[in-house]
Amino acid sequence: MKRYEAVIFDWDGTVMDSTHSIVEAIQSACADVDLPIPETSTASWVIGLSLESALYHCVPTLSAEQLPLFLERYRHHFLRRDPEIKLFDGIIDLLDTLRQRAVTLGVATGKSRVGLERVLSAKKLHRYFDTTRCADESFSKPHPGMLLEITEELGLSPERLLMVGDTSHDIQMATSAGIDSMAVTYGAHDKSTLLEAEPTVMVSSVGEMQAWILARV
Repeated sequence: MKRYEAVIFDWDGTVMDSTHSIVEAIQSACADVDLPIPETSTASWVIGLSLESALYHCVPTLSAEQLPLFLERYRHHFLRRDPEIKLFDGIIDLLDTLRQRAVTLGVATGKSRVGLERVLSAKKLHRYFDTTRCADESFSKPHPGMLLEITEELGLSPERLLMVGDTSHDIQMATSAGIDSMAVTYGAHDKSTLLEAEPTVMVSSVGEMQAWILARV
């Protein structure tokens, strides 16, 4: 059985139950700026991408002049919901167990550095992660840049890492970096979309995630 030395997590929709908050913030910002409101499926599909890439896909009529106001309204709506957003049940137990086993942990996320640092501080999670990468300081998913930078920083070969995420962008990023991937079906993308991306394994809960990973670290 293959063994992993490091597990890299996506954030929104994988570690934190924030999918609905992101979708509603995008839709509310569109309404505020008098733009067509994207369907929930469209807004969900862009989760995990950098904000620039996400807006290109789900708000294609957004003009350069409207962008500052849109971003202000998006942040307003998201931050209003932020205190209510929780980690998925079981995530802390999993992180604790992986740390006890001396597994290296990281994050590769479409969030901005400011956004990730805010939530890591608010939830007191910095101590769990050895390395983190954000879309505004590297390449947006599905480009493999974030994972390639992480492998270089950690000094590990790609086959020793596992990427865990809830979108096809995460799976495609991992594949391009030569890294195995775990797709979770409780986040932004549905099972059929995830299957098309061909993950190494797919699980439907944090409990299944924990059982599979702990057998391989």
